[in-house]
Amino acid sequence: MATTPYQDRPLPAPVIDASTQAFFEATAQGVLRIKRCTACAQLHWYPRALCPYCLGDTEWVDSAGRGSVYSVSVARKAGPTPYAIAYVALDEGVTLLSNIVDADLDSLHIGQRVKLCFKPAEGGALVPMFTPE
Repeated sequence: MATTPYQDRPLPAPVIDASTQAFFEATAQGVLRIKRCTACAQLHWYPRALCPYCLGDTEWVDSAGRGSVYSVSVARKAGPTPYAIAYVALDEGVTLLSNIVDADLDSLHIGQRVKLCFKPAEGGALVPMFTPE
């Protein structure tokens, strides 16, 4: 049976500005942060200044970085290096779009447990991704 091993590929540098600076400061320390509303306490992703549920103020909180694959697709013809893109449902209850790395791409499946890891982008910023547990 053929397999598709993961291969590192160049990652473009992320845009780091006032709205993303705290996020990337945390990733540099090996921490994934998500947003929580200070009024209704709902966690949400994609990070935004106002809560999408009640429009309250938000704060950054640390994620444990564990979850499961909600959906996954392996891109084989998007460039010279195949990669897996997936929606990952974090144990905290939010779902985010990320890459699954350091795995046989053909063995990935819905419901698979994954854990946080980081890959460097151009310029050195660390980008959160996931690998099978």
